[in-house]
Amino acid sequence: MKIGLYFGSFNPVHVGHLIIANHAVNETDLNQVWFVVSPQNPFKQTLSLLNEYHRLHLIKSAIDGENNLRVSAIEFNLPRPSYTVDSLAYLKEKYPEHEFSILMGSDGFKNINKWKNYQVILNDHSLYIYKRPGYDIAETFGATVCILNAPLLEISSTRIRELIKNKKSIRFLVPDIVKEEIELGGYYRT
Repeated sequence: MKIGLYFGSFNPVHVGHLIIANHAVNETDLNQVWFVVSPQNPFKQTLSLLNEYHRLHLIKSAIDGENNLRVSAIEFNLPRPSYTVDSLAYLKEKYPEHEFSILMGSDGFKNINKWKNYQVILNDHSLYIYKRPGYDIAETFGATVCILNAPLLEISSTRIRELIKNKKSIRFLVPDIVKEEIELGGYYRT
């Protein structure tokens, strides 16, 4: 099976993430997309991160009933911070029957040459890249790249957290079940 790995903090998951994942499954040769929740991204501060188990639960709630979308906690048991190259090696060993690719935004791809052992990633895995406003793809670093003609949505988890902190509505930015869970848990209020 061909699986697209969508790595991220998903702090919180929002409709933009879900639309991209669904688009990738519907419009490419990927059979499934797995949301790989990163407990600690080496490029992001952990201060504003909701507990990884809460973020995992929010994604599970958001994709409940979707057969082609899954969530993975594999990075929870790997050394921190989470490095994509290590996660890929682990997944390849654990699931040798699958072919893994990476689903990512053009903003992240622009900095891929700063990732740990990025050349190994690019040599061994194809990349499915969705465009982000302001981040054109001029250089592919020798990678096998598929550019997705996915909807351009300017929704960010950072903005959603700001809205919550300022007691503003996040309706329509996250699935209703995620909004309810965030409110119930009191997440991101401070």
